[in-house]
Order: sequence, then structure tokens, then C-alpha cells
Amino acid sequence: MTLFKKWNNITAWSIFALAFATYLITMERTASFWDCGEFIAAAFKLQVPHPPGAPFFLLVGRLFSLLAFGDLTQVAYWVNMVSVLSSAFTIFFLFKTISLLTVRLLGKKESELMAQDIFLVMGSATIGALAYAWSDSFWFSAVEAEVYGMSSFFTAILIWAVFKWESMEDPATENRWLILAAYLVGISIGVHLLNLVTIPALALVYYFKKYPKPTVFGGSVAFLTGLIILGIINAGIIPGLPELSAKFEIFFVNSLGLPYNSGIICFIVLFLGSLTWAIRYSHRMGKVLLNTGLLCFAFILTGYASYMLVLVRSEYNPPINENNPSDVLRFVYYLKREQYESRPLLYGPSYTSKPVSQKRGAPVYTKKDGKYVITDYKPIYGYEPGANMLLPRMYSAQPGHPGLYQQMIGLAEGQQPTMRHNLSYMFSHQLGHMYWRYFLWNFAGRESDKEGAGTLLPWQTAQSFPSSIAGNRGHNNFFMLPFLLGVAGMIWLYRRSRRDMLVLGLLFVLTGVALVVYLNSPPSEPRERDYIYVGSFYIFCIWIGFGVLAVAQLLQKWVQNNNLRVSLATAMSLAVPVVMLTKGWDNHDRSNRYHSVDFARNLLNSCAPNAILFTGGDNDTFPLWYVQEVEGFRKDVRVCVQTFLGADWYIEQLKRKINTSEALPLSLDSNAYASGKNDYVPFYEIPAVKNGINLKEYLELIQQDNKAIQVPLTSGDMTSILPSSRFFLPIDTEQVKKMNIVKNDLVPFLSDSMSWNIGEKDLLKGDLVMLDIIASNNWKRPVYFSSTMGSTHNLGLQEYMQLEGYTFRLLPVRVPGAEDGYVNTDVMYNNMMNKTFWREMNNPKTYYDDTYLGSPVASGRIAFLRLAGQLIAENSLNDAKKVVNKAMTVMPDDTIPYDQFSAGFVGMLFDVGEEKKALDSARTMALRSDENLTWAKDNGGQRTRDVNVDLYILQTIVQECKRAGREAETQKYDAMFRKHLVAFNMVSRGGLAQIRK
Repeated sequence: MTLFKKWNNITAWSIFALAFATYLITMERTASFWDCGEFIAAAFKLQVPHPPGAPFFLLVGRLFSLLAFGDLTQVAYWVNMVSVLSSAFTIFFLFKTISLLTVRLLGKKESELMAQDIFLVMGSATIGALAYAWSDSFWFSAVEAEVYGMSSFFTAILIWAVFKWESMEDPATENRWLILAAYLVGISIGVHLLNLVTIPALALVYYFKKYPKPTVFGGSVAFLTGLIILGIINAGIIPGLPELSAKFEIFFVNSLGLPYNSGIICFIVLFLGSLTWAIRYSHRMGKVLLNTGLLCFAFILTGYASYMLVLVRSEYNPPINENNPSDVLRFVYYLKREQYESRPLLYGPSYTSKPVSQKRGAPVYTKKDGKYVITDYKPIYGYEPGANMLLPRMYSAQPGHPGLYQQMIGLAEGQQPTMRHNLSYMFSHQLGHMYWRYFLWNFAGRESDKEGAGTLLPWQTAQSFPSSIAGNRGHNNFFMLPFLLGVAGMIWLYRRSRRDMLVLGLLFVLTGVALVVYLNSPPSEPRERDYIYVGSFYIFCIWIGFGVLAVAQLLQKWVQNNNLRVSLATAMSLAVPVVMLTKGWDNHDRSNRYHSVDFARNLLNSCAPNAILFTGGDNDTFPLWYVQEVEGFRKDVRVCVQTFLGADWYIEQLKRKINTSEALPLSLDSNAYASGKNDYVPFYEIPAVKNGINLKEYLELIQQDNKAIQVPLTSGDMTSILPSSRFFLPIDTEQVKKMNIVKNDLVPFLSDSMSWNIGEKDLLKGDLVMLDIIASNNWKRPVYFSSTMGSTHNLGLQEYMQLEGYTFRLLPVRVPGAEDGYVNTDVMYNNMMNKTFWREMNNPKTYYDDTYLGSPVASGRIAFLRLAGQLIAENSLNDAKKVVNKAMTVMPDDTIPYDQFSAGFVGMLFDVGEEKKALDSARTMALRSDENLTWAKDNGGQRTRDVNVDLYILQTIVQECKRAGREAETQKYDAMFRKHLVAFNMVSRGGLAQIRK
């Protein structure tokens, strides 16, 4: 072993240990928000998560979960460890890649390297690897059970393997490295598809080695070949092979009358037999290139075989079984992610385009009576002439999106966007906001951890911002040091080797800008998407490593001693990862954070036993799945995800017993809920039932496909309609009284029928399912709606909703005017005071980002507010005082900063006699809002959501101080409030404007 190899290995493993220690210390100890809870639950029981799945990640996660040794609360810890270990190995292979490239770029063999050369190579690789290890986006994914840590690992080892292949001189040995690279590509498919985009650039490495005298034409052909290989894998292998086997299956079953799976077996035998024969033939005939290509293909398939897990486990109907890909037809649907909205790439409609025709596309098959029966056709929409355009960037017509497009680009309502508008949106929002902003977060600085936060430049000091931003743990200013060192490395590499610059440049573009264009993001996303582009950040960190060489070369003018020059260059460049570590540690340390799980427990504990709970988005669903499936908490509650309710596969799951929750009552059969049937139920008023229709009778008419409530579509098919904006549901009052589910005070409101206005709007299948469950349940099981869903998703039943904590319970009792439901203080007091969990929420050292400060904190504070307000109305001031004090204790300002909901506690503190606390909290909120508003006015002066929030806080404080008779405080805060109203031009002729939250 040469001296270089010895120190290269020692340093690489040292960097690995340093990265591993960083991630281990800062790792979240339980399930994080977003997809983590789903992945941990799916890994623990080998279930089927959202498409296209991550079977290899789940298999590895399952192995790691066994290290919990039966302690269910430690399962999440060990599945998180998969990302920790994968991410540490990513840094290891990044170090190896930089050192490998640096040695080659120095133009020396390893045996020829002198001590200062070795030190320079080690310094370069160390600084580049640590810059990525402590970069914002990668560090975020490294400490939670998401696929992006392992995906980055496969990106790193694939790039290293290709460059390692390039350094091989023996043809037999180098082919083994190519086959290894192919196998890595295959395995990575079972983690995430992002790694595939590196293939076109890596094809150039092959070209440059095999053709010592490259040409522009030859390089273009090589790059195009890489794109073709990418297309073959992404479209031909991943969904293509299962799709081809599905055609065999349909032919064998429908045409030949053979049993299910006979076509698949035949296809597998023919395909594998042909591949085996081709490999043996190429070997026997000495066709090396063909043999290597076929072996690479075979090893890609071997890695891809992890997807067998999806088919096998789905067949067993686990509790989490998204899309139910239990047969090859559903498996194709799962792989193609057809449940998600398709996005046009090169040609298509804009958001203003209206479909004028609909044609039948590919048929949708369902198993029935030993055959595959066509139950629906995928629609193909036709648009009026001129509606389609090249490179459609502004395409989404989802609620809220058209208005955002118009706001961003300055379009009038209904105005057709032109190519200029498309390009403006692409460069300003998609590339600017959704990529370069993330890039600068990692290598220049980040304003805060708030959603939509901007970047920081070196001259923007903490004094330039209000304390709410300057004191935010995500406020990190790297003074552009990583960016400048990376640019220096790019320039050095360009001058040293344009071939390598071309390869790395293409890798950077393909994993960054090209991905932005391909993904074609809408104007708003549920969360920040920086984690998607970590591949391009990885490449930039290679350039940061080369930046050390650039600094060393620059110092050559002033420092002649090579050892001193190399030491100085390394020491100076070390400032880059050091500043990234010191600035980034506090907002990446999740070691004491548990509220994602406690939030789920609080939500479930707000439900009575054996409840049916309707939930909305990822963050009030995936944590519930985790605590039920992994920790076994409240498995009696049936969680019904509203976004899935319209899917036939999910409706079938509702009809089965899951854990200790019995099957849900549904009156409509599978035919009424089949794919393509009743997906959309338009509102079309029939005068005879204008005043209301019996919900149970309406569902029966739908079950019968009764012509009385059907109208023809433009396609010629008939569809059921919603004939009235009002529903009524008969109530057996005596039976309800025996159930003892209505509070005694509310029994007088109980009547023999409940009637409500659902609105003159169209119904979706999910709405129909919810109505069916409500009607068929007959109050036998408690029905709840998560408070996080908002009033727009409760089917107009808000006056029948009883707030019991984090959830609203549907009861056959209407309280007129209760637009946000009514509070049952007995049940809710017990739930909020005795059944909720708040681990580390009052620990100032624990970091909570914007995700936690959003819905989870808002749900808790609103629940405490509603409960305290009702107790005060009932004159139970002692209990109200306990509630308010608990709210302020479990979520104090130094850990969970006051928000617009906290302003509501000021008046309640006055009401329960806590005058000092009221004044102290009012002062804190008022001064903070005053500072925020002053800064906002001085830096743009536009009225934004944050401005409205701060104005609302001031307005509420003024009102509550005035109500409490605190004249001095009222005048002080009113002057502050009026000052900002004037500054933002919000004073009307009639007086002060009313501020909404």
C-alpha cells in the first residue's frame, strides 16, 4: 500500500466518522413530519407506501427496525439510522471521488505524490466532503427516515464507481466496474429515481476514455446515447416491462381462457429465457461489448427486483396498501404514479385552456369472474384551437393556482399566457424561487426557516432584520464563502481539464436546472422542495474541494515554500465547512423533538373509543399511521384519509377490518364506487327537491343508477347528479338518547331530523363516501373530523359539530349560529388537560421549525382558546384559568413564539384574573409586531400575510386592553396600531380598517 492510499483511507474513514457523529447527535429520535411516519410504518411491517414506492429502502429499514428488540418506541430511532448511515457513507464516497479526481488532475501517479501533494489532496477532499456534509438541504434529509439520504448515497457511489472505472487499465477489470455501476442503478430504482438523471453525463466519461481524440459530434452522440439509456430505464424497464407482461396476462386470460397470472408466468419465462440465451450467445461468440451491455441490463433488473416486495405484500392487504398494486395491472398504475396530476412538459394546455371534447383513452381493467373486464377508459381531453402551446409552464388550474399565476406575472383574469409569460414564470419562479434560492440557501445564506424565506448576502447582518428573523435558528449567513470557493474551483477545473468540467457541469445541470424544467412545478407547493436538488449541490461541493487547489495556486505568487503554501490554503479553505457547521448546527439539531408523534397522540386521544376519524393532508395522517402501526397507540380509531376517499382501492380497504377497527358501514356497493363511476357528481337542481332530499334515499337512487337523478355528459355517458343543495337525515331520537352521546344541556336541541345546506356545488366521490358513512353509521360509531381540515371539508355540517379537543365530533344536534362548531367543556377539558402530550415543547433548547409552528401548534392553541372561552362563558373561571395557564406553560414564548392565536389569550388572562401575565404577554407581542411591521415597511412596504398577522395581533391587544379597562396600555398600543395602518395605507374614510387573520 502506498503512502497516499494509507492516508487516503485513514482520512476517508475519519471524515465518515465525523459525518456519522454529526448526524447521530442531531438525528430525530422519533418519526418526523411529512413522509417519515409513513415510511417508518411501512418499513416496520413491510407495507405499501405512496407510489412509486421505495421497496429497497423499506427492506433495509425493516432490518434496522429489528435492532429495537421489541421496544416499539425505538423503531423510529433505528429506521432513522438508515438515513444517518447512508448519509455518512455519501460523504465517504464524496471524499473518495474528490481525491480520485484531484490526483488525476495533478497529473501524477499515486506513487509519485510527495508529502505536500498528499496533504493538498486530503485537504481538498476533506473540505469538499465536509461542505456537503454540513450543507443545509443534505443535513436536513440525513437525520430523518426519508429516502433522500439513501438516494444521495447511491448517487455518490455511482459517480465514484464510474470515475473508478475510468482509472482502470485492465479491460476485464473495468467491465466489472461497469456492471457494478449498472447494479447500483438497478438498486437505486428501489429507493428513488433521481439517480437516473446522472446517466447522460456519465456516458461522456465512457466516451472520453474509449475515444482519446473526442469530437463535438462524438460527445453529442455519447450524451444522446446516455439520454436514450435513461429513457429506456425510466420508461422501458420500470413501467414498460410490467406493462408488457400485463398485455400478455390480458391475452392469456381473456382470449385463451387461462387462469389469472398465466400470462405473467409465460412472459417471465420467455423474457428471462431470451435474456439468458443472449448473454450466453454473446459470451460464446466473443462479442464483448454486447455481452457487457446485456450483463449490465441483467444486473439493472436484479436491482430492480426489489419491487417484488410491493406485489407480494400488497397481496396480503396490509393496513397501509396505497393503490393496492396486488396484480400486474394495478402495479403498472402504481409505478406510473397515475393518481397524481400529470404535468405537461414540452407541449400542452395552459391554466386558461378549457377542454371542449373528451375521447376514450386506454381502457381500465378490473378482475371479475375469472376475466379482466373493462370498467372505464382514461379520458383524453381535446382543447380548442390555439389553446395548446410549446413549453407550457403555467398549466395548473387547481384552486388558487390561476390567481397566483396572475399575481406573479401580472396577467389579467382570463388572459391567455404567451411564450413570454411562460418564460418569465419559468425563470423567475421555477428557476429563481424554486432552485437558485435553494442553491444560495446552501452556499450563501438563508434568511430564516419560514416558508418562502429568502437568501442572505454577506453584508446583510443580523442587525438588518427584526429579532423574529435575526433570532430565528434558520437565520444562517455563510458570507458566500462556500459559493466563492466553489466558483474558484470551477474556474480552476475549467483551466485544468475542460473534459472533466464538461462532465461535472452536465451532472450539475441535469440534477438541478434540467430537473426543474422536467418537474414543471406549480405556483405553490405544500412544502419547500430543496431536497430534490441535492444532487446538484453534491456536484458543487466537488468544485468546493477543487477550490482548495485554486487557493493553493493563488498563494503561489506570495508563498514559495510548498509545505507552507499547502497548509495555508487548506487552513484558509477550512473556514468554509467550519462556518457551515457552526451556523447550521442549531437549526439541524432535532435530538429532543417529539411533538410530531405527540401531535398524533393528541389527535387520536380527542376521539371516543372505536371512532371514525376523517383527516386531510400528510401531516395529520402519516403521524397517525406511525403511532397506530408502530407504537400500537389507539388502534381502535379508523383513520379515513380524505384525499384517498375517492379511490376505489381505498374504499375497498374501508370495507375491511383493520387492526381492532371493524369495517366501515357503506350502503353503496363496489360497482357504484368503481374507477370512473361517480368520480364527479355535478350539481343540477331539480325543483321538486329544491328544499331538500333524504340522504339515505339519495344514496339508494345512486345505487340503482336511477334515471331520475342522472343527466347525459358530452361523451354520451350518463352521470348521477346532486339535485338539491340541502340534505336531511331522519334521526331515531329515542335510540340516540339511549346511546348517551348527547350532553344533557343539548338534549332539547335534538330533533327527529337533521337538515343542512351542503351548498350549490359539485360533489366528488370522496364527498359521496363521507356522506355514505355518515348515513349508514346510524350513530353507532363516533364520527370525527380533524380540526386541521378546515370548515370547507365538513360538508356544511359545522352546526352539528361538537369540538372535543383536536377534533370535531358529528352529532345529531344542531346549535344555530355555531359556524365553527360548539364546545363540550366536560369532554374537552378532560381531553386537553389529562390526555394530551407535550414532551419538550417547553424546552428552549429544542428546535421547532415552521412545520411544527404551523398546524400542530395552531391546533393546540386554538383548542385551548376555544375551551377557555367557553368555560369563561359558562362562568367556570377557575377551570378557565387552569386551561389558559396550561396553554401558556406547555407552549411558552421562548420555545414556541407567540402567534396570532396567542393574542387571544390576552383577554382571557384578564378575565381569569391573571392581569400581570396578560400585560406581559401583550407587551411582548406588541413590541415584536411593531418591530416586524417597521422592518416590513422599510423593506418593501407591501401588505403580505405576515403584515396582516402582525396588524391583527396589535388590533386584538388594543381591543382586549380596552375591554379590561387598561387605558394607558390601550392608548399606547392603539397609537402603535394606527401608525402602521397609516404606513400601509389601510385607513378608510369611515375609520380604521378591520384586520383579518
